[in-house]
Amino acid sequence: MRIELPSGSPAEVVGSSAQRGLVLVPDIMGLRPLFDELAARLADQWRCTVVAPELYPGHESLDLQGRFAAASSLDDGRVLGDMVAAADRTGAATVGVIGFCMGGMYVNKAVSTGRFDRLVSFYGMVHVPADWRGPGQGEPLEHLRDGDASTLLAVVGTEDPYTPAEAVVALRESGAQVVEYSGAEHGFVHDPARPAHRPDDAADAWQQATDWLW
Repeated sequence: MRIELPSGSPAEVVGSSAQRGLVLVPDIMGLRPLFDELAARLADQWRCTVVAPELYPGHESLDLQGRFAAASSLDDGRVLGDMVAAADRTGAATVGVIGFCMGGMYVNKAVSTGRFDRLVSFYGMVHVPADWRGPGQGEPLEHLRDGDASTLLAVVGTEDPYTPAEAVVALRESGAQVVEYSGAEHGFVHDPARPAHRPDDAADAWQQATDWLW
């Protein structure tokens, strides 16, 4: 079911659990069949209510190049506000959040909200990429320092240029729990159609996320 959050951003809602809620933050390409299917699978598998907000409300038709170009105009206040509103919309007693790629970066930032019981970032950027920097884009590590970083599990690959070794060290030093997969590139978990997908590592990462969240 599609809903509208208080900001006007669209979101997908699946499930009706009063006990477990999950906010699912998509990658840079936003809500699409891949994430509709993932939301439905997680709602069933984890017996939770899933709410997935759109990262680019009003600009859903942008292609990948357009989304990269517009990333510097994204505002933490709006994105994190949508994530908190999505958590509230679940109506659940316990709410976790997971995100992928750009969505994972916002999960790192969401530690500062204090709204989520547990957080899982799949290959989320530890530093805002240079081309994405803008007046509304704060650094993930600063947000981590403003909250309880020990509630965050970060899943990363050793060959991911968005999570270089020095950034992973800083992530660990913040207090976050980090799980690294040797030889894995960016985006190795959530989309089986990607050349970077690694089925065995993906299965293990999902189990790590399950154990962490619930």
